[in-house]
Amino acid sequence: MSAVSAGRDGGGVAGGSGDGVDHTSDEMMAVAAARALSGRQRVFVGIGLPSTAANLARRTHAPELVLVYESGTLGSKPDRLPASIGDGILAETADAVISVPEVFNYWLQPGRIDIGFLGAAQLDRFGNINTTVVGDYARPRVRLPGAGGAPEIAASCGEVYVVVRQSRRSFVERVDFVTSFGHGGGRGDRERLGLRGAGPTLVITDLGVFRPDAETAELVLTDLHDGVSLDDVRAATGWDLKVAPDLGRTPPPTAEELAALRSLKEAST
Repeated sequence: MSAVSAGRDGGGVAGGSGDGVDHTSDEMMAVAAARALSGRQRVFVGIGLPSTAANLARRTHAPELVLVYESGTLGSKPDRLPASIGDGILAETADAVISVPEVFNYWLQPGRIDIGFLGAAQLDRFGNINTTVVGDYARPRVRLPGAGGAPEIAASCGEVYVVVRQSRRSFVERVDFVTSFGHGGGRGDRERLGLRGAGPTLVITDLGVFRPDAETAELVLTDLHDGVSLDDVRAATGWDLKVAPDLGRTPPPTAEELAALRSLKEAST
């Protein structure tokens, strides 16, 4: 068993940072996702793992990050993790509060959002996202929360980052339902549909980091997280995984990153 195996779903210890601080696989994932954000990027944030990563980035290395939530809050600066898009702290700390139609009509659809940060229940090799149903749509085994604004985010943001816990249930050969369009069946499908944004350019899980191949748009493993083996990732992937020839290793979280992340979570309890 690798070091990460004990730490799935935020449970046990996944590894130790260079400062000697133990961390879970969920913490490694949140830190890796936060590091992907920088500067004054305008980020459309989904609740859950994406919100954790975005708020961590703003609290650490990217204080000028502009967080936009679907409820109409622009430039929110919460000092804890919001429970939902309707959490009052988002409006209380925002630079401006506008209507939901304005968020979509004047910010998202015209291409004014740099990064769409989304989660997923299922994700396939081309970055298509399912948050609608597991199984047949008419007779689903599981009915999921649904789309919300995710389809528009996936279609119109400059880029899409996806954060998801990885297993064969979430990393599937083909999603049961396409809630949010990624790269369809391969390179060129987005362009044929007239979608504005570049689609998923980064997928971060609790095991590693994936990016679409330049020619095929199929997700390729480019980095392994601290304490994770390639066998761990293959075992949690529902397709024949492509691996970058120069496979990297994600630096472990620093003590400062972990302190900021844990402070956010403690403030939310």
